[in-house]
Amino acid sequence: MNVDTLKKIDIGTKDARTKIRRPDWLKVRFSASEEYKEIKRLIRSSALHTVCESARCPNIGECWGQKTATFMILGDICTRNCGFCAVKTGRPRVLGELDRLEPERVASAVKKLRLKHAVITSVNRDELKDGGSSIFAETIKAVRRNVPGCSVEVLIPDFKGCKQSLKTVLDAEPDILNHNIETVPGLYKVVRPQADYKQSLEVIRYSKEYGAVTKSGLMVGIGETFEEVLQVMHNLKESGCDIVTIGQYLQPTKNHLPVDRYVTPDEFAEYKRYGSRLAGLGFRHVESGPLVRSSYHAASYV
Repeated sequence: MNVDTLKKIDIGTKDARTKIRRPDWLKVRFSASEEYKEIKRLIRSSALHTVCESARCPNIGECWGQKTATFMILGDICTRNCGFCAVKTGRPRVLGELDRLEPERVASAVKKLRLKHAVITSVNRDELKDGGSSIFAETIKAVRRNVPGCSVEVLIPDFKGCKQSLKTVLDAEPDILNHNIETVPGLYKVVRPQADYKQSLEVIRYSKEYGAVTKSGLMVGIGETFEEVLQVMHNLKESGCDIVTIGQYLQPTKNHLPVDRYVTPDEFAEYKRYGSRLAGLGFRHVESGPLVRSSYHAASYV
């Protein structure tokens, strides 16, 4: 399915709602363990958000059951309207408002969970002059103060290409700087209409030149070809990316882009082999599989 075909789909029509039968390798058993319930209570009582819930991650039962979560800062309303993402979109309740106490609440939650690796992401806040980069920096510093020894990974937006905003985050010295490329360039107009492929590669390039360990991810099964994915991997490597994650796109609601195909485990294994350090492009690590998401098992390859 190419971009022209996707453009013709009226999201919400009968055709868009038609689902391809989900294969067995994508069926996840959800279990509300005591650890899961503990994290849910902690998130609610701390007035925090997680991308696990907001983006309807299929691994939430597993990850929360292991007492890991990806904190989502800067609120829960995104100013962009990507075709794949379940996070709420719109205008923040108060434009330009920042919750300056949020970094300490995140750090407190990290401490209570006794995390050794904290992953922090955000919604896009394009109405902010710095895109929210100052809150990212303050959150990194707060975690370091409150939980010595805990590594910090940030999954950041593109900050509309603003180098100063990116530098603000990098100066706080996150252990891993992640910015997702998300899809192949030919699908950007429908998948990430307010983003730019080259600009996202530049985020990785600038961060690597600044000395950061860099990471990026993309989803497959949304209309790309095998060869296009390999080309994205090449572009990421050329831009200085160290770690890559590749996972299956799953349509979160009928109002989002439909699944084009379910990629087989064998194809995911081929992506991993192609990008491997010994036989392929030479990435430090490639996490590739149907249920892989940006922060899935993130602590295992710090």
